[in-house]
Order: sequence, then C-alpha cells, then structure tokens
Amino acid sequence: MKKKGMWGVLSILLLAFVLSCPVLAATPLSAHGRLSVKGTKLVDSEGKTFQIKGVSTHGLSWYPEYVSKEAFKDLRDKWGVNTVRLAMYTAEYNGYCVAGSQNQKTLKNRIDAGVKAATDLGMYVIIDWHTLSDGNPNTYKKQSISFFKAMAKKYKGHKNVIYEICNEPNGGTSWSQVKSYAQSVIKEIRKIDKHAVILVGTPTWSQDVDIAAKSPIKGYKNIMYTLHFYANTHRDSYRSKAETAIKAGLPLLVSEFGISSASGSGGVNESEGTKWISFLNKHGIGYVAWNLSNKNESCALIKSSCSKKSGWTSSDLSKSGKWLVRTYQGSLDQSSGQSASSQKPASDSKPSASKAKTVSGASKSCRASVKAVNSWKSGKRYFTHYTLTIKNNTKKDVKSWKVRINFKKSIKKSSEWNGVYTYKSKYLTIKPLSWNKRIPAKGKVTDIGFIVSSTSKTNLVTSVKLQ
Repeated sequence: MKKKGMWGVLSILLLAFVLSCPVLAATPLSAHGRLSVKGTKLVDSEGKTFQIKGVSTHGLSWYPEYVSKEAFKDLRDKWGVNTVRLAMYTAEYNGYCVAGSQNQKTLKNRIDAGVKAATDLGMYVIIDWHTLSDGNPNTYKKQSISFFKAMAKKYKGHKNVIYEICNEPNGGTSWSQVKSYAQSVIKEIRKIDKHAVILVGTPTWSQDVDIAAKSPIKGYKNIMYTLHFYANTHRDSYRSKAETAIKAGLPLLVSEFGISSASGSGGVNESEGTKWISFLNKHGIGYVAWNLSNKNESCALIKSSCSKKSGWTSSDLSKSGKWLVRTYQGSLDQSSGQSASSQKPASDSKPSASKAKTVSGASKSCRASVKAVNSWKSGKRYFTHYTLTIKNNTKKDVKSWKVRINFKKSIKKSSEWNGVYTYKSKYLTIKPLSWNKRIPAKGKVTDIGFIVSSTSKTNLVTSVKLQ
C-alpha cells in the first residue's frame, strides 16, 4: 500500500473513532472555571457575572446520607443547581468543636466525600463552618483556624471550593468581633490558598450586611459577605439592608435562604420568595437554599414521608422543594410525565400557565429568545416571569444589542434585572448594561429577566424583535 493511501485509511479510522466517542456535556465548572470577586459581583474565569444557584445540606451529623454523587447529580441535572453547600455545625449535635477527635475525623471524611462528589460532577462546593448556638465565632476561633488551614492545604488545587468561615453570628455579637475573627482566619487561608472565594458571615444571623458595609475587611481579594433570609419572616426591610450594602460596594452572597418562617417551620410564602429571587437576580447575587433533607419542617426540600436519597420525583418534594425546582428552572420526570415545573403552588400564588413558552426573533447576526418560566396570580393581576437569551450566530463580535418584546395586551412592570428597560403599554424594550453589551462570536448573553403583570391570564408574548 502506498504511504498516501495508508494515511487516508488511518484518517478515516481516526474520524470514525472520534465520531463514536460520546460528547461530554458542559458542567458548571467546565463552562465557568474558577470564580472570583469583581466589584460587588461574583464572576467566572472570563470576567462575566456568575450566579450561584445552590442547595445546602442539613448538618453533616444529622443527615450524612444525602452527601453522595447520586444525590448531587440529581440536583445538577434535574433541579438546575450548580453549587452544593456542606453545612458542618460547630456546636450542635456532635458538632465539630464539641464531640471529640474521632467525630472530627468523621466530619472531615464527610466533607471530603462531598467535595469529591461535587468535583466529579463539575459543581461548585461551599465548605461551611456552621456557627449557630455558639453565637460569636471567636468562641472556637482556634479550632476554626486549624480546620481551615487543613481544608486549604487539601483543596488549594481545586477551582471549585469556596470557604464559608462563620455561618450566622448572633446573640449580640458585633461586626467588629466578627471582623476580627474573619481577619485571623482569612490570613491563615491566604497563606496557603491565594485564590479561593471566602464568605464572611454578618451579625444578627447574617442579616446586618449594611453594618458590615460601613467597615469592610481590607487587604484581601475574593471576599464576599453573607446575607440570609427566610421569606415568610424577612421582607422589604431586609432587602433595603441589602440595597444599602450593595450601594456601598459590598459583594453579597445569600449562602442560606428558605421560603418558610425564620424558625424553618410554619407556612411557606412563595410570593415573598419570588420577590426575593427577583431582587437577587436584578443585582446578580447568588443564592443557596436550605436544606436537602426529609426533616419534618417546612424548609426541608424533601417530604418527611420520602425515604429516597436520590432519584426524586415531584411527588417526593415538599412545597419548598417544588417551588425551588420551578424557580431554578429544573425539571423532574415522573411516570405520569408531569414535571416539577408544572406543579401547582400550595400558596395563594396560582399559576396561569402550566407549560413554559418560548418566543424567538432574529436579526442578521443574532437570535433572541424569550421564555416564560413561571406564572401566578396575586390579587386581581396575573404575573409572569420571563428570561431573555441572545445568541450571536456569526463569527464576529456583536458590539451592542436592543430587543423589543410585544405582548397581546397591556403590561405593567413588576421586576427586572441585567438590562435597561422601557415600557410602553403592550411592549417593552431592553438595552444592555456595560458588562453584557458585547456578545462574542458564537457566544450568547444570558441571565437577563423580568416580571410583568396584566389583568388577563392569557396575555402572552406575541413577538420578539432585535433592533
């Protein structure tokens, strides 16, 4: 055989081999890489705003059975989750600082299992030093420094590990006390790991972000401050605290939230939960829901009657769990063919449509798609949550964009994020902000969204035009 003919055969065989190999889908980590803090935003490796959409375990001493690759894969693939938070209590029920060296080893092993599972799945993972009844994080400051030094040594090569160094300072603990503690712990982590994002709790159960904003920690990069809320208790005044902190330049992350009362029990409030998510989306702030367990409380995401540790369907989820999957735009397959996104909310917010509808429009270079992801009724008005995606179909960068969205009937503004919006009766226009103005060749712009209301439940988007 001639050499030319031989290479031709080899090329065909190589092409056949490549085509037969499975195509691996992008994971959150492979798509976004190492995260960092820029201004008030968490950004990915390309400097684009990245929103954490996470779920927290309950305490690792209570419900270790949910720390598994199978469970986390369901969260990623079916719930729309990109981050898992591993909540390790310091004081309660076999907490790390109160139950001896053997228990510390057990908890570290559970953290390692969680980090490994998240890493294998290309998810981000938060290691949470879960202060609660100890109130002041300085109570176990020595143990905390030792723990985070060990974590930093073990995971400094990981691009997906985030450290949360004090969950919820409380009991009258001041910001100056928390700040002093944080500076000591951050100093030791940074000696080992120069890059990982570090989350710092704020006083009054991580609610006083406005106070922290008056005297932030200096001298370190990639530091964020945590805001916690439970929607049936914490409402407008807490969003005002967050706005004050943001205006002061403080980077925020909601590392724990629920739609129940602050106790974790009581009724759930989906409408207030949706207000919070709209607010956080508007400001590009990430959020992590509490909690992945079947504990008999309303903030638990799994029904107490469900013993499954993975493979959940919508019927296995609590009211909080169903709301969360809808909100994260996940989808749970069931034998009946019904998905979580089509489940009826249990509160007074009633959906006006059971299926998401996408309407698209194109120009010479781009295609814009508007998707209805959630609908509900409040009072006499019908509300719909939409997301906008713009894809550049060319091999050249698009320098700017403008989208007009037309509706069947008149609309009113409710919430909006990541764009400049103008409303005119039956249509609205969206222009970009400075950071999402340019669309790279073959790239796309996402994380743009808005909520509008109407007097008609059949008021739908009729057309989308790129101008």
